[in-house]
Amino acid sequence: MNRKLTASTALLLTIPPLLWAGNAIVGRLVRDAVPPMTLNLLRWAIAALILVPIGHAILRPGSGLLKDWRRYSMLGLLSVGLYNSMQYLALQTSTPINVTLVAAGMPVWMLLVGALFFGKPVRRSQLVGAVLSIAGVLLVLSRGEWRQLAALRLVAGDVYMILATISWSFYSWLLMQPKDNPEIRRDWAAFLLGQVVYGIMWSGVLAGVEWSVRDVHIDWSWPVAAALLFVAIGPAVIAMGCWGAGVQRSGPTVAAFFTNLTPLFAALMSSAFLGELPHLYHIAAFALIVGGIAWSSR
Repeated sequence: MNRKLTASTALLLTIPPLLWAGNAIVGRLVRDAVPPMTLNLLRWAIAALILVPIGHAILRPGSGLLKDWRRYSMLGLLSVGLYNSMQYLALQTSTPINVTLVAAGMPVWMLLVGALFFGKPVRRSQLVGAVLSIAGVLLVLSRGEWRQLAALRLVAGDVYMILATISWSFYSWLLMQPKDNPEIRRDWAAFLLGQVVYGIMWSGVLAGVEWSVRDVHIDWSWPVAAALLFVAIGPAVIAMGCWGAGVQRSGPTVAAFFTNLTPLFAALMSSAFLGELPHLYHIAAFALIVGGIAWSSR
């Protein structure tokens, strides 16, 4: 059920996309100092330490953490393990603006995954919205030159981010299934910690593969340490807390529109911190993606 959107609720829903955009910027800034899989493992290990004092209910006997290990393991794999790892991997070769704009096409993948794997019918308005969103993503991938689509050569980062959005789509649909302990589900910190526990295991496997195929080292410095603290505290813990509170206040339909602020914030931050100025096609792509999502929600 949707409720009236107040100023305080709007603030709660604006903080997460701001922090998620910051996550993309920081991931780009430290790409030469910390390998992507290692960065993701360190990020969520720190986040777990922060979550334990406030979400320790999931660690109690009978919480379902062990009994429902398959579910928590799958949720942790798709979100903490795959989505976040591939996002940092994408930032090795793609810009934060491109990464967040490609991710903004996620509603399209939501529709496809829902229809193909979860039996969710697609409405006509959703199809129109999907076409607009796809046009926005293609505009980013073609770098604003439509005639280049015939000879389109995706950079590795664009492909990784598309795979990441597909992973998050499966995660979101699985998340909607009412299979969890109601008491734990109401406790956002406990529910998130349950996913993080297994997600860290998957992240450790991916980091292990990274260590086995390349010479991994971390260029430690105070800026790198600060970056790790930020991505663990901000985009992981604070953003999820604000998002959960905001969705409960406004309802999921209104809240969904706020996710599309992420590429806008990423563009502004890229200009300020990376010197990567947005182009006209970024603005046009953002308008198409937002328009598509707005139309599909009619």
